[in-house]
Amino acid sequence: MPIRVLSQEVAAKIAAGEVVERPASVVKELVENAIDAGATYVHIEVRQGGRRLIRVADDGCGIPSAEVELAFARHATSKLQSIEDLTHIATLGFRGEALASIAAVSHVTLLTRARDQEAGVRLRVEGSRVVRHEQVGHPGGTTISVENLFYNVPARLKFLRQDATERRHIDRLVSRYAMAYPHLRFSLENDGRLAFRSPGSGSLYDVLIEVYGLEAAQSMIELAGPGDADERGIRISGYVSQPSAHRANRDQISLFVNGRWVQDRGLTFAVEQAYHTLLPANRHPLAVLQIWLPPEALDVNVHPTKSEVKFQRRDAVFRAVQRSAREALIAQAPIPEANSSSLTWDGGGWRSRHDMLVGAGATQAAMELGRPPGAQGTQPWLLGAGPQSVERLPPLRVLGQLGQTYIIAEGPEGMYLVDQHAAHERVLYEKLVSSQANADVPVQVLLEPLTVELTLTQTEELGTWLAPLHRLGFEVEPFGGNTVLVRSVPVILARTDIRQALVSILDELAAEEEPLADEVDALLAAAACKRGAVKAGQTLSLEEMQALIAALEGSTMPRTCPHGRPTMVLLSQAWMEREFGRR
Repeated sequence: MPIRVLSQEVAAKIAAGEVVERPASVVKELVENAIDAGATYVHIEVRQGGRRLIRVADDGCGIPSAEVELAFARHATSKLQSIEDLTHIATLGFRGEALASIAAVSHVTLLTRARDQEAGVRLRVEGSRVVRHEQVGHPGGTTISVENLFYNVPARLKFLRQDATERRHIDRLVSRYAMAYPHLRFSLENDGRLAFRSPGSGSLYDVLIEVYGLEAAQSMIELAGPGDADERGIRISGYVSQPSAHRANRDQISLFVNGRWVQDRGLTFAVEQAYHTLLPANRHPLAVLQIWLPPEALDVNVHPTKSEVKFQRRDAVFRAVQRSAREALIAQAPIPEANSSSLTWDGGGWRSRHDMLVGAGATQAAMELGRPPGAQGTQPWLLGAGPQSVERLPPLRVLGQLGQTYIIAEGPEGMYLVDQHAAHERVLYEKLVSSQANADVPVQVLLEPLTVELTLTQTEELGTWLAPLHRLGFEVEPFGGNTVLVRSVPVILARTDIRQALVSILDELAAEEEPLADEVDALLAAAACKRGAVKAGQTLSLEEMQALIAALEGSTMPRTCPHGRPTMVLLSQAWMEREFGRR
């Protein structure tokens, strides 16, 4: 076929396909225009999932009557003038493609009035052609109605999903912009039914209640305020969920960069890394994060949909997000409870025991509770814990063991059930990570080298991670084929099946999706502690349980094991009183 220039109509439809993928794309472009116009209220109306009607009304500055038709020309925009403006874009829109692309594949009716003009304008555009232009009365602001989306592009129309699916995409989009701009009032109407309304109070927490519900919002932890910027001018604010509140997918991680909702795998990964060892496998947190940085430090001109950005210093942004979320989790994450009551014990002499534990010397308190002085160091399986600088757990009084699996302890809010395996994992993990950082991991040299037969995959993994394994305390060397000799192991594994421990650690490494270099040591430590910790079904003496609880109290993150499972559950006084019919 000969080379020829495409007609304007075909070129317009092709270009529109890059901007308008589905009804939610139209809503996104129109909502962003409303925000850029200085609106305080944005109302979205949708019929039949958006294919029949999308109407967005705002009370922004409006469009001057002389510029109404120009607004639908391709690459017409009021938001930048020169190439230099691309280096410091402060608006959501700037490409001048949205209205032209939408008009190319739908019937558009525009009603607008600029604030300094007496009359408004109605403009009707069908398939990029203006069919009506007249003066009308209209309140200040703009209302755009998009009807019969993709009526002239049947190939795109037939790929739209069911109305319910398209509505969900629109619901998710509107809720995200409500979270990005909590000072604006958003309302969404689906087929005549009010589906969402944000209060516009300026409080992100109020919007979270509307989006996720009160219970989920109460499970969120607030990060430092937006005024806390680092040396590179990066500011992080927002909310992350407690480790106990997690989801099966990443859809509830919402990221905004300078007020723009973006989809960035790296930043999503940074959020999830903040939960390292705090979440169960294949579970993901909720997060709503606002990331602010100088406009010249990022490039938003990456894709026509403007949903991707490039950072000048990507690593710095990654670290800032991860650090902010992690610090909030460490400082504020509570212990999982059987219910949400905050009542404390009224009787039973708890206050006197609490005052004794907190105010008395450690040795005297231990003696009066039946805990031998220095019990942390008396058990060969317990590495011990450092001094506790912050009361991350209340002082607990050990009562006994349940099912050779759970330690029963009394605390100020009620009864605690402590998973002995998960708790010991946490204690060992923090001690081992600290020893790795100081290059002082306790090592047990074997009297005779131990031969271990590996599979081909395990042998390859061993070659890849030989150095981190050596830092952990493994001294392993090849012995021909897939056989290796183990000459030393970490002390925590000295009393376990060393062959099985090494094989299991290598299998876990093989299952990981390319862990970052600085995460490998922590990953290996978690895997080793899983096998070195006391197991369910193992009977512990009172002294061993007391020593374990004392070490857990001194941990930095005592509420979860390194793999994210909770170490304890609180059965509150109110819950027990309700179950026993006292309430």
